[in-house]
Amino acid sequence: MPETIPSAEPATNGAKAPSVDTAPSEEGAPSADPPLSADGGTSADPSPSAEGATPRAGGPASAALEPRVAVLLAGRRDPSDPLARADGAPHRALLDIEGEPMLVRVARRLLARPSIDRVVVSIDAPALLEDVEALRDWRERGALEVLQSTDSPSRSVLEGLERAGLARASVLVTTADHALLDDAMLDAFFRASAGSDADLSVGLVERRTIESRFPESKRTYLRFRDGAFSGANLFSFRTPAARSAAEFWQRVERDRKRPWRIARAFGPGTLLRFLARRLTLDEALERASQTIGARVRAVRLPIAEAAVDVDKLEDLVLVRRILAERRGVDG
Repeated sequence: MPETIPSAEPATNGAKAPSVDTAPSEEGAPSADPPLSADGGTSADPSPSAEGATPRAGGPASAALEPRVAVLLAGRRDPSDPLARADGAPHRALLDIEGEPMLVRVARRLLARPSIDRVVVSIDAPALLEDVEALRDWRERGALEVLQSTDSPSRSVLEGLERAGLARASVLVTTADHALLDDAMLDAFFRASAGSDADLSVGLVERRTIESRFPESKRTYLRFRDGAFSGANLFSFRTPAARSAAEFWQRVERDRKRPWRIARAFGPGTLLRFLARRLTLDEALERASQTIGARVRAVRLPIAEAAVDVDKLEDLVLVRRILAERRGVDG
């Protein structure tokens, strides 16, 4: 599925996201008062989960503080799409999740938010969406727009941000393989993001949170002095300045075969401290912010499912198992 931020080494137990144990690899609005983590970063206290997609009149996170447009990334790096083929789907974004295509499920969740009135889908094969009934209905109502993605994830993000109107208002970026996305995650993420000074808020889940819930799951982690974290594929571009983060990512993609250029951008001192795991997550993001030219802040989500996306067959099996368990509890 689309990448988020550069990642590196997979761990043996836990959930996937950007990881950087050595060097980056190829594989990515206004104010409330969230609780703070022990080291000063923003943490999020989730509200109860709601698995349905019925629009709500409101929620713990005020709609006034949330983005009005979401960009949904659905581009593929490998057009042969072995995961989709293995499950009999024409595209991995269209994998069946409880009787509907995964992309439809995520878009439905986003459009059920009282704040979000438009979703911009970026996908490498727009023609595959033309016959998806729910998407067609949303497009006719102006609630959904489809863009042709590019061969560069960062450029697809930049084009999506431009179409979503980042110059005028904040924009949420997430991925079509975020099959477990629900209101509890979004409430927690938006509430914590709104209480920070961030231009760009990035959702992360700590390894111990993931492994306590899914000890058998193999994920990829970012490792810091204060812990290891997995990405939640939730990015709130809260100001126009946040665009510079996507532009920097584009530089990283361009120079991924010349890692010394990436290292030089951050400075040898910062790089060495990072590799030695002498930086906390917040310290690392503060230094990255200075290089990028935008304030990047982490939102620590205490919800293990927020780090589960569908990148491989094991992920698909896990997602279906989680949803079946929820049905069993609810039913």
